[in-house]
Amino acid sequence: MALIEAGSGCTTPGQEAAIERMVRLFYERGLRDDVLGPIFRAAIHDWEPHIAIVADFWSGAVHGTGRYRGNAFAPHARLDFGPEAFERWLAAFESAARDALAAPDADVAIRVARHMAQSFRAGIFPFTGKDGRPSRTP
Repeated sequence: MALIEAGSGCTTPGQEAAIERMVRLFYERGLRDDVLGPIFRAAIHDWEPHIAIVADFWSGAVHGTGRYRGNAFAPHARLDFGPEAFERWLAAFESAARDALAAPDADVAIRVARHMAQSFRAGIFPFTGKDGRPSRTP
């Protein structure tokens, strides 16, 4: 099974509106979170262009539109956060996906998000510290 859905590349205005609604809900919830909020506020300074980029990513991930051409990992790897952020990110994302998307689309988005979280965590925290916690450094 592919990480990013092949999809038809065609979406309805309603599907695109749902993706944007999901992205906005995710950031609303994340900004209220005591772990995610500081990360988001430190990293995102121009919200509307950022939301458009993230919506393009999720439109591609869920519907195969192919609009996102960036590297999703690189900007996240530069952020200052601990491994606990991944669980908070997933909780905020999954609730936003379930609240904004049709059930089949939410299922796809959540599957992709879980895979991303696992991959990003392994890439950003590839080591185990002396305390047994994931670490960025050996």
